[in-house]
Amino acid sequence: MHDVIMIGAGPTSMAAAVYTAREDIDTVLLEKGVIGGLAAITDKVDNYPGFPEGIEGAELADKLQKQAERFGAKIELDEVQSVEKIDGGFKLKTAIGEHEAKAILVGTGSEWKKLGIPGEKEFYGRGVHNCATCDGAFYRDKKLVVVGGGNSSAQEALFLTKFASHIDILIRGDKWKASEVLVEEVSKNDKIAVHFNTTTDEIIGGEEDGLPKVVNVKATKEGKATDFETDGVFVFIGLKPVTYFLDGSGVELDDYGFVKTDDKLMTNVPGIFCAGDVRSGATMQIASAVGEGASAALSIREYLENYDREMKSEV
Repeated sequence: MHDVIMIGAGPTSMAAAVYTAREDIDTVLLEKGVIGGLAAITDKVDNYPGFPEGIEGAELADKLQKQAERFGAKIELDEVQSVEKIDGGFKLKTAIGEHEAKAILVGTGSEWKKLGIPGEKEFYGRGVHNCATCDGAFYRDKKLVVVGGGNSSAQEALFLTKFASHIDILIRGDKWKASEVLVEEVSKNDKIAVHFNTTTDEIIGGEEDGLPKVVNVKATKEGKATDFETDGVFVFIGLKPVTYFLDGSGVELDDYGFVKTDDKLMTNVPGIFCAGDVRSGATMQIASAVGEGASAALSIREYLENYDREMKSEV
């Protein structure tokens, strides 16, 4: 049985792992996707302290990983599917097998919301994407559609101009929700056209050399049916917490599906802690996620000290 298993290997868990592993607490991180989480697939992080010129998300994730592993934390690629309370701790069932731990840190963060329109699922990863850094280079000198009106939409569209010849941004509302700085940058870029009051209705595909290909986006702009010719669609319409594996665990969520914690970042289930973007009340910033990870690690250390004392008293 491990001392602590951290679900997710984003900045939150890796920061926590630096603290726990340094104190010889047996620490394992389980990650189902990309080590570093959404931070790792962000083109550039400009607001993380200590990097006056900014830092690429992938580089920041790599540095966090190396630091956690230097102190002995183990990072494994595996998907946690359920969490169950057992005598002395918890059992985690995963896609590969099972793990047991005295304590758990939920640091799974959030994932991109889907549009839920025809064509999105069929062409996901083959013309429909959520990561400009990962997939933007496939669209050199191509036309793209970006869906969404927040910071991520503006930031990722600007990044995509490195490759694309033209980008149409489709925004459902009548104004941006992004910061003024980003909106100004977008407005100055002659590769980008912004369309307000526009809903994305369907993604249409065709074939090229026998392979499926996105060719068109059907939308409704100001009440009128409108088509946007495109080679790919990037969707940035907000995030939802990754908590599906907590079904049946007894962990309490808020009305939006985020995990509730006390002031020590412990959930209503003793021994299960939560920090970062998946936590109710989180600020959705890398710096605060790292800080919460450190705080959670200290609470986990205290919990494990009490755990060991209780185990010894029962012998």
